[in-house]
Parts: sequence; C-alpha cells; structure tokens
Amino acid sequence: MARDSKPSKAKKKHWWNYLGDAYKITKRTYSWLPWGLLGAAAAGIAFGVILGALTSNWIIWSITGVMLAFLLPLLLLTRLVRKASYLQLDGMAGATSAILENLGRGWDVKTEPVRFNPRTQDMVFRAIGRRGIVLVTEGPVNRVRGLIDDERRAIKRVAPNAPVNVVMSGHDKGQVTLDKVERAIKKFPKAISNEEVAALSRRLDAINSNNLPIPKGIDPYKTRMSRRALRGK
Repeated sequence: MARDSKPSKAKKKHWWNYLGDAYKITKRTYSWLPWGLLGAAAAGIAFGVILGALTSNWIIWSITGVMLAFLLPLLLLTRLVRKASYLQLDGMAGATSAILENLGRGWDVKTEPVRFNPRTQDMVFRAIGRRGIVLVTEGPVNRVRGLIDDERRAIKRVAPNAPVNVVMSGHDKGQVTLDKVERAIKKFPKAISNEEVAALSRRLDAINSNNLPIPKGIDPYKTRMSRRALRGK
C-alpha cells in the first residue's frame, strides 16, 4: 500500500503548551522552580484560609484562595522566564537581536547586524522607533566604537537630522547587561513621529551596510526567544 505523501500538519500549540515551554526554560536556570511554584500556590490558599477564619466568610475567601493558588504561581513563572531566557542567551553571538525583537509594536528591527567585524565577531544591531534610531552593540567598548562611527556616517548620508542613540551591551564598564538592554532603550525620549519612523526605515533599508557576509557561526535567528513563552502564555 502506498504511503501517504502529504506532509503531516504541525501540531497546534495551546496555551498549556506555552506554559510548559516557559516552565522548561525557567527550570534550566532556576532548579528550585517547582518548590517556588508550590510555595506560591500554598501562599494563595493560606491567604484565603486566614481571611476566611478572620471574617467567618468561608465561601468567598475559599474561592479567592483557590484563584490565588493558580494566579500567584503564574505570576512568578512569568516574571522568572524572561530573566532566565536572558541569562541563557547571555554571551551568545547575536543574542541582542532576540532582545530587540521583543521591543513590541512601533519598532522596525534589523534581525541581522548592520555592522560587524568578522575577525572579532563584534556587532551592531539597529532598531528604529519613536525614540529615533537605536544602535545596540555586542563586543568590548574600545572595539565597537569604530563600528558605531561607520554606521553613524552611513545614517548621516541619508538622514542627517535623525536622532541616533547607542546602547552598549555587555559586562564591561559603560555597558548594560542583556536583561537591561530593553529598559535602556525605552529610557530614550520620544523624538520622531510614526510617519517619520516609516520614512527612516525605508531610507536606511537602502543602505548596503553589510558589504561582507555574516561571519560563519553567527546566526541571530537561532537565538530568537518565544514571545508567548516569555509572557507565560
């Protein structure tokens, strides 16, 4: 009998599958996670029991305690999964692109580096939003300055008045760790409109910044994080 040549459809993921992914990601970094979730659930139940005893209103507070027993572990998991993901990505080439992809709506992000040094694997990534052009670097401060200057000059040729901000990721002095990159970007003041964001994106897409292929072994796509897993959904 002939085999069915039709490719099997990918199994659809449900919300509990994403929760499972978030749990696995977090547990790799925090081995105490199961006990933490149990403790959070126990705290929710204890809250309901204590207030039920104090108010003699067992029905309402019992329901509240049960709801908290589900809600508190979910909140704990949601808080920890993002930090765990950042810690696991820290030190990987191209990890910054995964952070930029989670900036949300209103940002035009280049998932590949716009500047890089093939020998040292130092990189510069670019995001464009209401806060202007944001360049995020990977590599020691003294080495990435030249890459930043090159990108600034390229930007100035097509958008001389565009605001350009720089965030240096890393662990050296003057740099921010991977888990704080997004926060550092969002601290910059809004400087341009949505229409100007679109216009800037079109202009900068015309710049052939990468005259060389991406160095072998650097594949920012492999470092993408699941947004739904980060949110615990």
